[in-house]
Amino acid sequence: MNADDKIIIADDAVIHPDDLHEDFIRSSGPGGQNVNKVATAVQLRFDAANAPGLSERVRARTIKLAGQRATKDGVIVIEAGRFRTQEQNRADARARLAELIARAAEPPPPPRKKTRPSKGAVERRLKSKAGRGTIKKLRGRVDDD
Repeated sequence: MNADDKIIIADDAVIHPDDLHEDFIRSSGPGGQNVNKVATAVQLRFDAANAPGLSERVRARTIKLAGQRATKDGVIVIEAGRFRTQEQNRADARARLAELIARAAEPPPPPRKKTRPSKGAVERRLKSKAGRGTIKKLRGRVDDD
């Protein structure tokens, strides 16, 4: 993926390369001396609140789905340090951002249709309840008549 290319996710969701800001930081975890010397992890910042390529609906859902990764100003911060090279981590961070925005751009689910139980189902339920009640009543003491 070239740094100059737009990432087109949907009609109402496009990421422009100008909206992305990448900082390279040192990776955490195992890796020996290399971890302390080389900044291979990527901290990708995407200003979702001011991104011109997102519609209002997608913008709001993106910030909501980002959760803790979004700041109060609507900037989404994604850290990728899974791989040992900058390029792989950069591609991973961009893919994770694209996946997040793709989930936000999905159309909302259709509204739920209210259903009622059929008359026969209601009658069967009430009949079984009455039957259980009768069984429980018969468990009581036996009268000597």
